Amino acid sequence: MSDDTGATMRAISQNTHGGPEVLQEVRAPRPAPGPSEILVAVRAAGINPTDWKHRSAGLFLNRLPLVLGWDVSGVVVAVGFGVTLFQPGDEVFGMLPYPHGVGSHAEYVVGPTRAFARKPAGIDHVQAGALPLAALTAYQALVDTAEIRADQRVLVHAAAGGVGHLAVQIAKAHGAHVIGTASAPKHEFLRELGADEVIDYREVDFTEATGDIDVVLDPLAGEVAARSLEVLRPGGTLVSLLPLHGEVVEQASQRGIRATPMLVEADHAGMNAIAEMVEKGALRAHVEATFPLAEAAGAHALGETGRTTGKIVLTVAGPEA
Repeated sequence: MSDDTGATMRAISQNTHGGPEVLQEVRAPRPAPGPSEILVAVRAAGINPTDWKHRSAGLFLNRLPLVLGWDVSGVVVAVGFGVTLFQPGDEVFGMLPYPHGVGSHAEYVVGPTRAFARKPAGIDHVQAGALPLAALTAYQALVDTAEIRADQRVLVHAAAGGVGHLAVQIAKAHGAHVIGTASAPKHEFLRELGADEVIDYREVDFTEATGDIDVVLDPLAGEVAARSLEVLRPGGTLVSLLPLHGEVVEQASQRGIRATPMLVEADHAGMNAIAEMVEKGALRAHVEATFPLAEAAGAHALGETGRTTGKIVLTVAGPEA
């Protein structure tokens, strides 16, 4: 339990929606864990496209002030009543419940115990903090939703991105034949991750370069989702990370294809599966850049260029209690 009534912490907050400049470092009350919750001293927290989208437009969280962040890697400081999985001093990583459990871009955060798993000992907090939201998204899309199997053909769009580069590895770990789309300079990176084929979307029409696909993972939607139906075999699955137009769903049904949008959820079993893949050497996050917590605005600005490979991570230094 925690008795630090009145304690404060640094956090990155915003009082209005807009560009990166709306993000400000503030002092905020340090939270205390309730029943079935843990208080974590944040050591690293990934930034994802959903962070800058919420910063600029609110999306699912139309409330202010707002502290962003769902990715967490850190050290347990205190536990609430009934918690048995962790104790103070344990290193954990996880994704706060999306979207309403937001708030990891701070020195401390509280979350449900089962949103977390033990941090693999073989990686540091930066690596661990890069993984949760993006890895869970890829895992839930490919394993839980599409139910990928060995020898299936899996097409990952934007394969060098935060979700994409982890999806390539997760699909390979499940025995799939993986095709990724990315610009030419990122092809060697994808081959090193295990991609069997890579397609330069700038120079080649992917509908002419591949086919007989069992599963498509699409973080782009729009016309890419519609054209993906052309390469999917009957009985295949299109998982979109953005809303799908009604006509795409209708066309998919006519072709005997399942087309579904998916939103990531906090997932203890999924986090444990991700930790196991990390421990086996089958999954790693590529970290493009790190920024101190106070420079979160710079991290957002870099992310919004759309030119990064892998993940961007905020680092937090400070006492654990």
